[in-house]
Amino acid sequence: MKIRKVKISKIDMYRFRAMCCAASLTVCQGASASAASQVDGTYVRSLAAPGKTVLVIEYYDGQKSIVGRIGFASANGFQPVSPTTFNVDDRVSLQLFGVEPCQGDMVNRTEGFAGRCDDFAKGQLAIKLKAARVLYCRAFVSEQGARSQDVTCFGYYHYPGTLDTIDNIEEQLVSLGALRLSKKAGGGVLRPDLVQAEKIGRGGFGMWADPRVKSQ
Repeated sequence: MKIRKVKISKIDMYRFRAMCCAASLTVCQGASASAASQVDGTYVRSLAAPGKTVLVIEYYDGQKSIVGRIGFASANGFQPVSPTTFNVDDRVSLQLFGVEPCQGDMVNRTEGFAGRCDDFAKGQLAIKLKAARVLYCRAFVSEQGARSQDVTCFGYYHYPGTLDTIDNIEEQLVSLGALRLSKKAGGGVLRPDLVQAEKIGRGGFGMWADPRVKSQ
């Protein structure tokens, strides 16, 4: 897969509503339930390039300021290597923070799937990555330069005349039942901003159609 690193200009022209400065990439409780409402849609749409999948990673410091930005463009898109991880190139991979697949096997007859939880989640992530014209990801500055980076990502999806939307990828995968919320050692979830999305998934989508998953 040939990936070209591109220069992202006009860094100082755009400032976004940053994520809350906690110890994780979460949105503060009480904030908007829709993660996609936090991004500048005009800016993300402007990154789209004909025949390419564009990936932009922004890094934030403790003052919620953008301290770094890097961009990539690929004619072949970006491929998942696990249920929650995809490679940027041969040196960097991005890990969707605070979400995980179920354990073991699952069956969802409505969706025609019977197999490993990992395979179901990886397949759904592949669909979201392939369909996106732009992948826009955020991370704390502590992740910059790491081989594996914890991120939250948004996808821009455009089909002329039918669809033009920017979705948080974790939110979509959780609401589809492909992934669920990871928990802290003390029992709370790492992504309180996605609690409502998991409630949707638990309505019988994806993994939640299998009673065995509910008991995990």
